[in-house]
Amino acid sequence: MLFETVIPQRATIGESPCWVAEERSLYWMDIKKPALHRLAIDSGERHSWTLTSDIGGYAFMEDGGVLVALRRGLHRLDRGSGDLDLVAPPPFDPDKFRFNEGACDSAGRFWIGVMYDPIDGSDGCEKADLHSFTLDGGLRSEGEPSALHNGMAWTGDGETFYLSHSYERKIIAFDYEAEGGRISNRRAFASLPDDDEGIPDGSSLDIEGRYWCADHGGGRLRVFRPDGSIERDIPLPMSQPTMCVFGGEDLNALYITSASDGMSEADLAREPLAGAMLRFDPGTRGISRNYTVR
Repeated sequence: MLFETVIPQRATIGESPCWVAEERSLYWMDIKKPALHRLAIDSGERHSWTLTSDIGGYAFMEDGGVLVALRRGLHRLDRGSGDLDLVAPPPFDPDKFRFNEGACDSAGRFWIGVMYDPIDGSDGCEKADLHSFTLDGGLRSEGEPSALHNGMAWTGDGETFYLSHSYERKIIAFDYEAEGGRISNRRAFASLPDDDEGIPDGSSLDIEGRYWCADHGGGRLRVFRPDGSIERDIPLPMSQPTMCVFGGEDLNALYITSASDGMSEADLAREPLAGAMLRFDPGTRGISRNYTVR
C-alpha cells in the first residue's frame, strides 16, 4: 500500500479530519494540544486556531463560526478573531470527563460522545451519556453511557447509525429517524477480536456500505462489510490511527489521522509517522457527509 504524508508534523492526538468540498480544504484537530487546523489542498496554505481546553469534536455553523466541543463546554469559535463564546456548559464533570467524537446527521443534529479522562490522571472507568445538540434545542441526553464513545457514522440513506463503545471493543448499530434524531433497535454490528491490541476508533463508510474503522493501538484500518464481517485489514506505518475520512474531488482518497500520545522516545524513533496525517487510494469512494450543525 502506497501512503502519502499530507501532514508530517507530530500531533499529540490528531483527530476528526473532514473534507470541505466547497473550500477544497481539510480540517482536523489535536485534542491534547488543543487546536483546530485547516489545510487548503491547492495552495498548501495552513491555518490554526488555538483553543483553551481539550477539544473532542467540532461542526461548522451557517453563520461562519465553528461549534467546538471543549472540555469546559460547547463554544462558538469565531474564525476571524479566534474568540470563543460559550454555547452550552458541559453535561458532565469536566474534571473527570471530556467530549470525544462528534458528527452531524443529514439534518444538522450534532452528536457528541464522551471519554473518561480525569485531569488529575486518576484511574477508573466511569461512564457518561452520549448527547446530541441543535441550535434551538441545545444538548439532549441520548443514553448509551460509555467511558469512551467513538466511530459515529450514518449509512448513505441516513437510516442506520453506528457507534463504538471503544473500551468494550464493540461497534453498535441503530435504526435512525432523522427528523427527530432518534435511535432505536440497538444491535451488535461488529467487535474487535480478543487478540487484537487495539480498540475501534473513528470511522467512515464507503458507497458500498463498508465501515472503515481506525484500529487504535492495532496499527491498521479494519474494513467491515455491511453485515459486520471483516473484509480486510490495511496495515499502517503507525500504531495509533485515530480516524479516517474520504475526501478529494470524487471522495476517492482516504485521509487518516493519528496520535503520538503516551509514546516513549524509543517508540517514536520506531514510528516516525506517529501523529502524522496520511492519504492513500482506497479503491472505492466515500459517501458525502454533513458537517454543519443547525
